[in-house]
Amino acid sequence: MRRLIFLLVALFTISYIHADGKVTFTASAPDAVAVGDQFRLSYTVTTQNVRDFRAPSIKGFDVLMGPSRSQQSSTQIINGNVSSASSITFTYILMATTEGHYSIPGATIVADGNQMLSNSLRIKVLPAEKSASGGNASGKQTSSASRSSSSSVSTKDLFITATASKTNLYEQEAFLLTFKIYTVLDLRSFSNVKLPDFKGFHSQEVELPSNPKWELENYNGRNYHTTVYRQFVLFPQQSGKLVIESARFDASIAKAVQSADPFDAFFNGGSNYIELKKSIITPKIAINVNPLPAGKPADFSGGVGSFSITSSINSKDVKTNDAITVKLVISGTGNLKLIATPKIKFPENIELYDPKVDNKVRLTKEGLSGSKVIEYLAIPRDAGTFKIPAVEFSYFDVKTKSYKILKTEEYEVNVKKGAGNADQVIANFTNKEDLKVLGEDIRYIKLGEVNLQPKGSYLFDSFIYWLFYIIPIIAFVIMFIIGRKQIAENANIIKLRTKKANKVASKRMKLAAKLLAENKKEAFYDEVLKALWGYISDKLSIPASLLSKENVDQALKNYGVDEELIQTFLSTLDECEFARYAPGDESQAMDKVYSATVNVISRIENSIKH
Repeated sequence: MRRLIFLLVALFTISYIHADGKVTFTASAPDAVAVGDQFRLSYTVTTQNVRDFRAPSIKGFDVLMGPSRSQQSSTQIINGNVSSASSITFTYILMATTEGHYSIPGATIVADGNQMLSNSLRIKVLPAEKSASGGNASGKQTSSASRSSSSSVSTKDLFITATASKTNLYEQEAFLLTFKIYTVLDLRSFSNVKLPDFKGFHSQEVELPSNPKWELENYNGRNYHTTVYRQFVLFPQQSGKLVIESARFDASIAKAVQSADPFDAFFNGGSNYIELKKSIITPKIAINVNPLPAGKPADFSGGVGSFSITSSINSKDVKTNDAITVKLVISGTGNLKLIATPKIKFPENIELYDPKVDNKVRLTKEGLSGSKVIEYLAIPRDAGTFKIPAVEFSYFDVKTKSYKILKTEEYEVNVKKGAGNADQVIANFTNKEDLKVLGEDIRYIKLGEVNLQPKGSYLFDSFIYWLFYIIPIIAFVIMFIIGRKQIAENANIIKLRTKKANKVASKRMKLAAKLLAENKKEAFYDEVLKALWGYISDKLSIPASLLSKENVDQALKNYGVDEELIQTFLSTLDECEFARYAPGDESQAMDKVYSATVNVISRIENSIKH
């Protein structure tokens, strides 16, 4: 009986193990090789029930060996779940003979009774190195290193290029900056990387794969292993000749040197590896930024790129005090985040709220691509028929080098009288009025009994009389206790600065408001930046000389500030820094920066309790 149970379990397990998934048939080879290189061309099928393997005609390469057949199988048991994998690989050894681009068609095979075709391959064959004197000049990094016994690193063995996709462009026109590594050595790591500060540009870094892909590339007659190290999309914020400063990279390299020790020659092949350090500095890049041409439309909001605009409304038939939502969607590629929010001229008897803006963008090599969604919330207070005018949106088209004006749909809204009291006193902050009286001009008359004091009563010796004595005594005691506490706190300078941080920032923001009213752009932004940095320096007790965005980020996290609020503070700094150069309506940009600054300082003040 036990043998029968064991046999059934074994049969079940075997059937489970061989319950493989979908069979695949794939071809693989290097993307690039050099003339004289030998490499493997492999075809792998994920089953062992195969027949009639047929390779395609291979042109442009010498077949040195193949096809050789190998089988692989494996079984895994994880948490009682059994899985297995099996495959067969057919391998060729090829040698590149002529420079050029070559295609290898797919191979065919019958797997599990089905005819299958593999993927095709494209292989780039680079020329042999000009400096090579026989042998394989473009071999692997370690073999290139082993040909030299020098303990120094040549600038031709390892360097980094900085290239801009455009060097002559317009304000706000995006371009791609790429840092690329070229090496024939065993590069281990970089330390102390110092990138330029991109002064005069708004920058956003392109997200690259965590595991960089190395490729073979011929550069100035020599074959290098290359990979893209960092990429940035830059938006110039001003016209003129701007310079991207040099970047510095401190590289760590493992280099093979020949050894005269016979023991090393026997055990290590005659070579030892030493660690070398090399500082690499990229050249500066000059960017010629042309100003936007004359003839800007009156409502130009700073858009540079290629865009379209659409609009929609949630309802055209509403009742008084019901909400109306008008949505604008600006789509395309360019400086989407830097475009000022278009204004809709709603009728005066419709109460308007601040628009909600949602940037749904992704970073591409041409700039920010996606859409900017703007929702306007308005509430009609009176019945009637109202028109919401069309919105004009203008931008500079970098392809045609001209301004384009787009127009949305006009809406007619029918408002009927609804439930609730429309004849009410409301605050109308949109029109900057304190109060607006609707319907009636007679103020409210308070009704009820009046508490009169009977004739003949005296203040002396009454309860109120004694309160005049008691209250000052109590107030004196309270002020004495508070005063002693204040003296103790003033002795602690750091704590005093922390508590007065908000007051100092408020004074600076009052001065900034005055500069805003006077339209002094440069002085306004300087004062706002002083308010932001000064507040965070006092609040977190960080000396001004040690202030950086990284230090602020970490310090706010240590105080338990919400991540979203931290990012809002840092983005407010960024907006303030580049808003002074951004085109468009200056007063609107200054209003936006002022409101964002006051809001973020207030939120941080409420989040950090000392």
